[in-house]
Amino acid sequence: MVGGDGLITLAAGPLSLALSPQIGGSIARFDYGTGDDQFPILRGCDGLPREVLAAGSFPIVPFVNRIRGGNFIFRGRTIQLAQNMVGEPSPIHGQGWLAPWRVWSAGDDEAVLRFEHIAGEWPWSYVADQHFKLRPDGLEMSLSCANRSPDPMPCGLGQHPYFHCGPATWIETEVANVWLIDEHVLPTEMVPAEGRFDLSGAGVCGLDLDHGFNGWGGTARISDPDWPVDLVLSSSDASFFQLYSPPSGQIFVAEPVTHANAALNAPESQWAELGMKILEPGEVMSISMRLRLN
Repeated sequence: MVGGDGLITLAAGPLSLALSPQIGGSIARFDYGTGDDQFPILRGCDGLPREVLAAGSFPIVPFVNRIRGGNFIFRGRTIQLAQNMVGEPSPIHGQGWLAPWRVWSAGDDEAVLRFEHIAGEWPWSYVADQHFKLRPDGLEMSLSCANRSPDPMPCGLGQHPYFHCGPATWIETEVANVWLIDEHVLPTEMVPAEGRFDLSGAGVCGLDLDHGFNGWGGTARISDPDWPVDLVLSSSDASFFQLYSPPSGQIFVAEPVTHANAALNAPESQWAELGMKILEPGEVMSISMRLRLN
């Protein structure tokens, strides 16, 4: 249902989802329960988010995380991008999260949003679609990107969901390695995911992490004894995982992503290993994400 406030509201069983197409194609709220007894599965807001960083989740397209210094070389061509977030010296997360999306279709429990980018500073045209399907036991999402340019285009995708957390909030997931980072959240070296980076069963709140991992097993279990439900986040298309857990606590972000942070700054010969795709003209790639009640 499309409301007068610009939100699209979906419902299925005990779940409700509010989408904000105009604010980065984001999720404004995702709740479990009925009436006044609702549990926020994602960090959310009442009404339209004041900005995309206040939303419950947003899409990442056509690259994930940062590009060091805003420039990279692709097949002899130097691409230069401007900063797109206050306080960040490197451009981050592409264009989709900062642009309005169109409502392509909307029903009681399903919706499709679309964003069309015309070649400019990012010198390739592309079309991105988000498909949301709400079921009584969870949310299924897919994000796709189609290269509409006459030339090959590098591409990466991800989702950026925010979760509430407290002292007893727990995450259990499989990762192999972690990239250590500098003061600008750019990778410096890769080491085994051990000690404070071991996510095989650990408290997830207030960890002072903003790190990328490879060798992700594709599933993360999130729980808290104070929550009415446990959550299972999964993606069959992402082998990379980004975890943001600020020292202040209260929230964390668990991101399924298709490539490593700053992968575009590596030589093209390393892109496949780092998860960066190259889309030929007309080619499409996608990433799915599911949030299931457990």
